[in-house]
Amino acid sequence: MARRNQGINVPVSRLKVIKSLEQALVKLDTNEKNQASNEAKFKTAHQRWEKQVAKLAMSKINKAIELEASTRYNRNLRIAFELPGDTIKLPDEPTRDFESMNDWQYKDAREEIENALRVLKMSEAETINTATYGSITKYL
Repeated sequence: MARRNQGINVPVSRLKVIKSLEQALVKLDTNEKNQASNEAKFKTAHQRWEKQVAKLAMSKINKAIELEASTRYNRNLRIAFELPGDTIKLPDEPTRDFESMNDWQYKDAREEIENALRVLKMSEAETINTATYGSITKYL
């Protein structure tokens, strides 16, 4: 019978782990600082893509199926329709090329890395066992 959730049990240089965690902390802080501007850029790119798709779709409205039109309480007009899948060739939809995290996730990750660094810096051993530090391996 196979064991589950078995970590890799390998001795690793403590200094290498410290250096790697310090780099991960810098990367985490940089991502946190840049997230608002990255999200704004993504939102702008996605809105531009939506407008491109709408223009392409409007040019083929004569092929629409299930066309619906309605007015709202504030007299705004809402039009919805479907096009067969091969009617237009869609441009590539923008994707996030950055990691998006909530504030509490940044705080938790930073705290976990800082705690691990404190313990590792207090240790006098030359190597550490990766199984012991399984929770921080995701940052290495």
